[in-house]
Amino acid sequence: MEIYHIISISFSIIFIMFMSSSLLEANSIVKNLPGFKGDLPFTLETGYVGVGEDNEIQVFYYFVESQRDPLRDPLLFYLTGGPGCSGLYPFIFQIGPVIIDFGNSTRERLTLELNPNSWAKTASIIFVDLPVGTGFSYGTTYKASKSSDSISAQHSYEFLVKWFEEHPRFLNNPLYISGISYMGLLVPVVTLEIYQGNERGDQPQLNIKGCLVVSPLTDKFSDYNSRLEFAHRLALISDDIYESTKEACHGNYIDIDPENAICSNRLQRVDECTSKVNSKNILYPSCDVVDPDPTCLNVATMYLNYYGNDKEVRKALHVREGTIENFELENDTIHYAFKKNNSECYSYDIFSSVVYHEMLATRNCHVLIFSADHDMTFPFVGAVQWITSLNLPIETPWNPWFVDDQVAGYQVKYAKNGYSLTHTTVKGAGHSIALYKPKETWVILDEWLASHSYLSDF
Repeated sequence: MEIYHIISISFSIIFIMFMSSSLLEANSIVKNLPGFKGDLPFTLETGYVGVGEDNEIQVFYYFVESQRDPLRDPLLFYLTGGPGCSGLYPFIFQIGPVIIDFGNSTRERLTLELNPNSWAKTASIIFVDLPVGTGFSYGTTYKASKSSDSISAQHSYEFLVKWFEEHPRFLNNPLYISGISYMGLLVPVVTLEIYQGNERGDQPQLNIKGCLVVSPLTDKFSDYNSRLEFAHRLALISDDIYESTKEACHGNYIDIDPENAICSNRLQRVDECTSKVNSKNILYPSCDVVDPDPTCLNVATMYLNYYGNDKEVRKALHVREGTIENFELENDTIHYAFKKNNSECYSYDIFSSVVYHEMLATRNCHVLIFSADHDMTFPFVGAVQWITSLNLPIETPWNPWFVDDQVAGYQVKYAKNGYSLTHTTVKGAGHSIALYKPKETWVILDEWLASHSYLSDF
C-alpha cells in the first residue's frame, strides 16, 4: 500500500521519537546554512507547530524576518503549490532571501548567494511544508497521514493561530495569506476562515488584511478550459482550428461528450499543435532532462533533493532526526494532475474557490492576483473569467505598469466598500513568475503591500 514518503518506519517509533523531541525547543534560529559563506545576514527561524487531533501532525516551517522593519512590515503566510511541494523550493529557488549560485554549484554541493529580489526585503515570510507528507512535515499516526484540500486549509488556520501564540510580537503586523498555483484553491479558504475566526471572537485576533496568489488555480473547469482560448490568442492554433473546435465542443473542452466524435477530433488537432509546447512558459523550450534551464522544476528537484537529504543541511535547519528518512521536494503521491482521482492519502475536495472570493468581497479585504502572460498551465484568460464573474466595479481600468521605464505588465483594479482586487499580468513571465521576472515581481508586490498595509489598533 502506497502512503506518504514520511512513513518509512513504524508510526509507533515515530510517536516515541516525537514525544521525546517535543521536550526540546519547538523552534530554533538558524545562524548558518551549508553553501552560504559566513553567518546569515538575516533572521531565519525553523521549527514545528503541532496541528490536528492531539498535535499528531507536526508542520515544519521556515520563518524569515523582513530585512527592513520586521516589527511593522507585513507578514506573508506562503503556501507552496502542488500540493505536496516543500517550502524549501520558494525559500531557496524563488522568493526567499537566498538563491542558488548556479555558476558555482553542482547537484551535490550548492553555493548560495543573497537574492537581490527577495520578498523578504518587503515582508516577513512563513514558508510551510503543508499538507502533511510534504517536505519535513510528518504525522505520528496512520490516520494523520491522510489529508485533503479542506483539511489542509483548516490546518493552515490552526498553524497560524498557534504560531502567533508563540510569536505574539508579530500580532499587529498586517497579515496576508499567499501562495502559488494549486494553492489558489486554498488561499481564499484560509483567508476567509481567519476573517470568520475574528468575527467569532477567536483568540488571538489575527490582523488579516487580505491575500495574494501567483498563477492561481481557482476553478478547475474555467482555468483548464481556458487553455484553448489562450492557445488561440498566442497564435499556437489557427483561427480555423479555434472556431471549429469551439463550435464542435460548444465551448466545453473538459467535460466532453463521448458520443461527440467531431469534438474529440478537433481537440486531437489542438493537441497536435500544443503538446510539444512548454506549458509553463510558451516562450521557453521544453525542459531538457540532461541539462535543464534553471526555470525548470527539474532543476529544483535535482538540486534540492540532494540539499534536503544532506545531514549537515538537516542539522542546520534543526530537522528532527529520524522523522523523515528521504526528503522529496515534491511528493508525487499528493501532487495534483488534471482530473486526478482522490488517493487513499489525499482528497482533492475543493473544485473551485470562486465562492470564497465572493464572500471575501463582502469584507475589508485586499486581494492581489499575479498572472504570467505566457503561462499555459493556468492562463491569465481563466483568471479574467472568474474575476469578471464577481461583478466588481472597476476602480482603475487596464493600464501598463513599469519597471526601469519599461512596460512590465498590465493591471486592473476593482473595488467596493472597503474591498479591492488587483489583477496584474507580468510580461514575458511563465508559471513560476519570480523565476522569470524576479525584479518585476518584487516591485509590484512592494507597491501593492505599501498601498494597503498598516498597523491595526485592535
